[in-house]
Amino acid sequence: MLVVLLVGIVLVREPRFAAAEEFFLGWLIKYSEASGPPVPLTVVEIGTDSLTSKPASVPEPSNAPSDPISPLEFALYLQSLLDFQPGVAAFENVLIWRERDKDQEQVFLDQAMRVPKLLLAAELGENADPDAPWAEIAGFAHVTGKSGNLAAFSGVTRQPNEDLRLISTSGYVNLPDESSIRVPLLFLYRGKVIPSFALQAILLWEKVTPEEVKIVLGATSWFSPPVSSIDLPRGRRIPIREDGTVLIHPNTAHRTRHLALNELLLAAQQRESGKSTELADLKGQIVLARTPNNPLSPPNLFAATIATIQANRFLHRITPFFDYALLLVISAVAGWLHKIERFDLVLYGIAATAAYCLIALATISRWSIWLPGILPLSAVWLAILLAPFFRKKEADLTIPPPVV
Repeated sequence: MLVVLLVGIVLVREPRFAAAEEFFLGWLIKYSEASGPPVPLTVVEIGTDSLTSKPASVPEPSNAPSDPISPLEFALYLQSLLDFQPGVAAFENVLIWRERDKDQEQVFLDQAMRVPKLLLAAELGENADPDAPWAEIAGFAHVTGKSGNLAAFSGVTRQPNEDLRLISTSGYVNLPDESSIRVPLLFLYRGKVIPSFALQAILLWEKVTPEEVKIVLGATSWFSPPVSSIDLPRGRRIPIREDGTVLIHPNTAHRTRHLALNELLLAAQQRESGKSTELADLKGQIVLARTPNNPLSPPNLFAATIATIQANRFLHRITPFFDYALLLVISAVAGWLHKIERFDLVLYGIAATAAYCLIALATISRWSIWLPGILPLSAVWLAILLAPFFRKKEADLTIPPPVV
């Protein structure tokens, strides 16, 4: 009992232990589904065939051949979309046209000017020349805490042309390379805290200005819950880490509606002819356009991030007190494991591991709560491995001869 308890406490207090738990979290996310009702977000995939013949969760192959989408196709998309009066029309691809498509740019610009709330993607980077002109980006006014842990940039490397920037709002699509579950919501641009693409879409959808947002950046640790947050009006709070990232379940994107451009065009034609269409509820929604076959397209994480914020179901870890309580229970059980045969111990260990993993999968799917895995499973198998060494040998019993 003492050995299991001490080893468990050392694991909990080890900073690298938290990084090891990320592997278990990745396994939970891979084999679990995010539950909950549909969210007011529609993803229109341009450049793909109809999605009715395949599930929306089937990813497109990364090496699929594709031609760049022309401004005329994007203009046709906006023309059909405006009939449904969406709340926000967002493009997660940076709209930079080819030279041969420059003459079509005005057609798209004419349609884009009709969109009340247009969100266009841009990409931040480092400005090699400190004396070069830099873009003026409005930041948040109410920021408390240290912003040094945010991803910092000094310039804009890719963005639409000036005509499009004047009629739209820019959202920055920079993503970390090493994580697919932690999406940044805040960036540090020349000393100012600015929103990312996903957060900017929520601000437009909620009709919130940066002056109404309060940002708290506090230190987080393994022993205390995170105190960093983005506070929106009407009591809405987005929990984040001190580096400005939010923990999401990528499968949350399955709770959104997915359409192909052909399906949107067909629905627009039916609407013009007076026929009823199931897309009538697009009014007021966020409609996200993406080109999955384009190799320059960002990973499909923005839909999951926006859906997570809309549903207010954030993936979070259970309180650290659960670790200590579980460790005490395992240590108490370890006291009588030496009474069980070795083969039975292994079977019990396999059954306990499978049961705990099933409970963890159900918990993260239903309540979006992440249970630790490395600590309890390591403690269980440590107790099983140590039990034979503490087994007491039974003394040989000698039966005395009968008394005559």
